[in-house]
Amino acid sequence: MKVGITCYPTYGGSGAVATELGVALAARGHDVHFIAYEHPFRLPSFVPRVSFHEVSMGQYPLFQYPPYDLALAVKMHEIAQQHALDLLHVHYAIPHATSAYLAKQMLAKAGANLPVVTTLHGTDITIVGQDHSYHAITKFSIEESDRVTAVSEFLRDETVRAFGCGNCRVDVVPNFVDPTVYDRAKADPAIKQDLSGGRPIVMHISNFRPVKRVRDVVGAFARARKSSDAVLVLVGDGPERAAAEDEARRLGVIADTRCLGRIEAVAPLLAVADVYVLPTDRESFGLSALEAMACGVPVLGARVGGLVEVVEHGVTGELCDVGDINAMGDAIARYLTDRARWAAASAAGAKRARAQFALDDVVSRYESLYRDLA
Repeated sequence: MKVGITCYPTYGGSGAVATELGVALAARGHDVHFIAYEHPFRLPSFVPRVSFHEVSMGQYPLFQYPPYDLALAVKMHEIAQQHALDLLHVHYAIPHATSAYLAKQMLAKAGANLPVVTTLHGTDITIVGQDHSYHAITKFSIEESDRVTAVSEFLRDETVRAFGCGNCRVDVVPNFVDPTVYDRAKADPAIKQDLSGGRPIVMHISNFRPVKRVRDVVGAFARARKSSDAVLVLVGDGPERAAAEDEARRLGVIADTRCLGRIEAVAPLLAVADVYVLPTDRESFGLSALEAMACGVPVLGARVGGLVEVVEHGVTGELCDVGDINAMGDAIARYLTDRARWAAASAAGAKRARAQFALDDVVSRYESLYRDLA
């Protein structure tokens, strides 16, 4: 099949999943066309059967804010015609599903049909879509999609609650992980030595938005640090990075904190981590938690949203109340000091990731969905 994929190309779970889905589809013989304003951050520079089409916006003094959604619709229409796309798969409702609807209507005028699959990832529903300014168009765009998927049962239920969406069904297709990439057996001791001098590593990876509560990561680490000679490794960048570094200074752990910035290939880092921390106050899935589990890293997170569908409390890690830094710090310390507890959670996490969230199984589900629309 010939599939067009649109996603936000920036650092984040939705773009990562969309990109890795496209690469996996290409490996299975499909032609994949990414349509976005930048090259997706996890997309290699060259992949057989994968093309990237940049959405460009003309500059005009009348437009204080250039209409990206319209430029995207035009590009979708153009690529669909040029490459005879079988369908568009858009990730994140706004504006991608709206732009796909416009492209579909333009093609319909010429007698062509372009089915649209919309995958909902989280904040497009829980934050952006429920803003009064976008609620009506989000609901319309979801209901006008030919098929809609959500990455967790939590997100499916939240979509129905917030928008009704009586004219469409929402299928749960979870995020996935490639077990051949996220594998603790591939850990490089040199990386751990470089990061921590061989000491245990507590890790967090995100786009450092306020919702990720990165300062809570630092606070929990500082508490755990009292009973374990560990190092905190923060991966990513965003608006809260400076605040997290300031918090590390305030709590006296800046010397044991490594801020690596944005890194695209995180599997080698996760493979040497000992504990992964995700204290977010809302999470529709938690892709980074799944990637950590696949690498045999116990996950300590917040008891919110779809994260409870990924992390099995007391088995693959622990879930605490949002903002309970003391509980999370104590949990980190338990896993760092009790090697039997750590080993059991490490093995259980890797097993769960491979059994329930393996790439091949999830990509097959998307292929089946595509065939239903062809």
